[in-house]
Amino acid sequence: MRKTQEQVLQNKINVCLLALASCLLWGSASPCIKTGYDWLGISSADVGAQLLFAGVRFTLAGIITVAAGSLMFHRKSVPTKKTFPSVCVLALVQTVVQYFFFYVALSNTTGVRAAVIQGANAFIALFVAALVFKMERLTVKKVAGSAVGFLGVIIINLAGGSFGSGFRLAGEGFIILSTVAYAFSSALIKIYAKDEHPFTLSGWQFFLGGLALCAIGLCLGGRFSLTLSAAGLILYLAFLSAAAYSLWGLLLKYNSVASVTVYSFAIPVFGTILSAIILKEGAQAASLQSLAALVLITVGIIMVNREENKR
Repeated sequence: MRKTQEQVLQNKINVCLLALASCLLWGSASPCIKTGYDWLGISSADVGAQLLFAGVRFTLAGIITVAAGSLMFHRKSVPTKKTFPSVCVLALVQTVVQYFFFYVALSNTTGVRAAVIQGANAFIALFVAALVFKMERLTVKKVAGSAVGFLGVIIINLAGGSFGSGFRLAGEGFIILSTVAYAFSSALIKIYAKDEHPFTLSGWQFFLGGLALCAIGLCLGGRFSLTLSAAGLILYLAFLSAAAYSLWGLLLKYNSVASVTVYSFAIPVFGTILSAIILKEGAQAASLQSLAALVLITVGIIMVNREENKR
């Protein structure tokens, strides 16, 4: 008997492999974006160029996703009149807001720090799904696991023995705000995917959000000269967004939010390793502070999702 798409995407092994593939792609984003800033000569003060960089990436990601969805599923990946407002809301939350904070933050913090703080994604997504959208049930173990995980986020910001000296609003603070936008977008994808295919949702929200970021960047005076190597890097970033978010959207369509976001713990792990290799941040990645934060975040996420996995 031929398995349906739903059965394939609900298989635990398939969920694990596809989710980890998405996390590996996302983990490579931070070091690649920081490399792009270097290649394009974008300074930490040039917010316009940072947002233009993001906008070009996501506009291309939208085109790739829509084209891939149309070819794979033999249907036009175009939202209907009913679902177009949902696409616009998702574009605002997932692309414009999330990546406004993320791109500005990456120019003001290290790749290792950004990767580790992103590990808070799973906890924030849980609380948003439970308290705002009523999709999940909070338990003592889940709250305790979240507390352990957030302790890891605090530790990574403890530079010089005090929280204030290691924390910058435009750096680590904006990464945290980016994760909040991610949490809301995860819940919205779960809701909107009931009426629209995840590839259509992802593709069009990328495209519209990317155009919005381009417009904002240009209005802020953002400009950069594109080189061949930088163009290749932007194409890779566009591909990873198209692939990772489309896979994630499919998994969220057929599985609970908690059972998918449990794999988010792999993002800071992959991100830390790749930042150490690509950005030469090995000393920070191997520091006791970073390793302790990674361990606490990983343990916290496992605690949060233990009951969901058993169920």
